[in-house]
Amino acid sequence: MSRIRLLSDHLANQIAAGEVVERPASVVKELLENSLDAGSHRITIQVEGGGTRLLRIVDDGAGMDGDDVLLCLERHATSKLRDESQLAAIATLGFRGEAIPSIASVSRLTLRSRPENVAIGMRAEVRYGTLHAVHEDGCAKGTVVEVKTLFGNIPARKKFLKSARTELFHIEEVVKNQALAHPETAFELLVDGRQRFAYPATDQLEERMRLVFGYQGRLLSLAGAEGDFFLEGFLCLPEMVSTASARLRLLVNGRAVQDRMLRHGVMEGLQGFLMKGHAPAGVIRLTLPAADIDVNVHPAKREIRFRRPQDVHRFVTAVVRQGVADYQDTVRSDLFAPPVSAHRQDVPVVNSESGPMQPRTMPFSMVTGAPVTGTTDAHAGTLETREPASIASEQAAPEIEAVPRRQNPPDLDESVSGLILIGQLFDLYLLCERGERLLVIDQHAAHERILYGRLVKAYLEREIPSQNLLFPITVELLPSQGELLEEKGPEVARLGLQVDHFGDTTYVVKAIPALISQLSPEEILLDTLEALGNWSGTDPGGVPESVASLFASVACKAAIKAGNSLQPAEMLALLQQMEESAVFSHCPHGRPVIKEFAKAEIERWFHRS
Repeated sequence: MSRIRLLSDHLANQIAAGEVVERPASVVKELLENSLDAGSHRITIQVEGGGTRLLRIVDDGAGMDGDDVLLCLERHATSKLRDESQLAAIATLGFRGEAIPSIASVSRLTLRSRPENVAIGMRAEVRYGTLHAVHEDGCAKGTVVEVKTLFGNIPARKKFLKSARTELFHIEEVVKNQALAHPETAFELLVDGRQRFAYPATDQLEERMRLVFGYQGRLLSLAGAEGDFFLEGFLCLPEMVSTASARLRLLVNGRAVQDRMLRHGVMEGLQGFLMKGHAPAGVIRLTLPAADIDVNVHPAKREIRFRRPQDVHRFVTAVVRQGVADYQDTVRSDLFAPPVSAHRQDVPVVNSESGPMQPRTMPFSMVTGAPVTGTTDAHAGTLETREPASIASEQAAPEIEAVPRRQNPPDLDESVSGLILIGQLFDLYLLCERGERLLVIDQHAAHERILYGRLVKAYLEREIPSQNLLFPITVELLPSQGELLEEKGPEVARLGLQVDHFGDTTYVVKAIPALISQLSPEEILLDTLEALGNWSGTDPGGVPESVASLFASVACKAAIKAGNSLQPAEMLALLQQMEESAVFSHCPHGRPVIKEFAKAEIERWFHRS
């Protein structure tokens, strides 16, 4: 007697349901895809009991006639594929023809549908895989699918579901993903009779994203095209993300997907802009030929494969990098645009007889919060004379000094391109005024980004300047470090170091990168060897990750520290260098450099109308 048997259609449907219908959110996803493929302009999702008691999807799509209503209940019945050739270029969200019969096999399903050119619609009822009733129905144009008592015939499956709150969260995520992928369609979610959210139709992805994320801050706008690749999207600033919805959502040809390669491309494009431990948040909508992706990989269609993955990765990274550069230009224009009017009348100036520049509103020591010490001028509120903090090595060449040391020239005012300097707070923050805004600038983070940017630029141009040491420094290295130094000699030289073998495990450092000459030669060498030990090859589109990490580390060590009291001329020089930097809004570790406070916000603190 044969031991191999054919499975019944009912059992085969239940097995298929195990792959396609994992939880209520899976049902919502499959039915939403059908509604969108049908050209719906408005979709309403109703949920009760966490999705197990009732799921109802109402759309105004093309609808189905009586024959199609019955056919859609059969396995592998679909209107989206005609022949084998279409499988290599799937342009619809659904294509297998498994969703509805799989759902019907584990629930009580009712389907009502009517095309626009038919007067009377059709209603079909299926109870756990068995067709119960079919009759005409006076329904509206479109399709209504009701799924009740999900997994009612499979108690074991139902036991594996999470709480109603958790299942509802997954349903919301599905709806939000589809809403972002198709902003031209209106979506409404009702939970237990109450509206959870509603997204009106729009032709603006940004408008839909802000609604979904609940995010009103600045955005990194992304847009790019290369050949038949097109990308648009928006990323939230890392320090402004506060909602659970604000995560990175990847959309490929209108399909929400999970893809490590795309995520890595985004993160690489944000190199030096994202804080450690933080993930990017926003929407990436990628469009490419249907033949360039394979969506027939995962039963739930969450994963895809690219036929040209390296080209896609490079393209995504390049577009994100350009988005960061464009964002910097926008912020620069906002902060450093020339003032509308001439210099304010109450701005004091200095000349060669009057000494250092005076802050406009209060004594410098009051701004910093420090008590007034030492000798002061006879006039109340003048800036006490102090020795400037050392922020650059005396050996550094003047043309590459981190913050140029200079005397206050005659008629020097306290503004940089309309950004008015107020003073220094806690020997760490620069306070500035711009229009009706108060700006607080982290001096360490700002200087760190400036140094990092110079190092990156010089590295890419293969022109990191070296500075010869007046007295060469000897360094003892471990055998492994010595071997690495010999192996990576050309790259060490490219980084601005000149190191010679003196004998045994002793090496002589004769020159170091001039941009970070504040640091000890031994420290620079050891940091460089550590970075090169993690070397993963050359990145043709930018700086290798290990080198970028090195630059971020040494820039942090060489930058102005918290507690360094700066003279006004040094503050103005730092602001000027920020204006001239390609990137200045975030330090290379992703921390924000600038925090803004609007005048209206400050007035609310003091209950001013």
